Amino acid sequence: MSHLMKSNPDPGPGSTDESPAAPETPAERRRRRAVFLRELAEARELRERVQPRRTKERRMREAMRMRTFRI
Repeated sequence: MSHLMKSNPDPGPGSTDESPAAPETPAERRRRRAVFLRELAEARELRERVQPRRTKERRMREAMRMRTFRI
């Protein structure tokens, strides 16, 4: 039944999916993840510098949301 849920069940030759012939090693995955997290942190810092007010509002909303669900 899960094959019906795919958005692109029949990828053609122009597909951007990784080839199943070359499975990713855990080291490669960790390296890619580290790069991604570094870029994400960099983007957040840039956003904080560019839009300090929005960042502060977002932080306050997030803190309120966390307090709301504490027991």
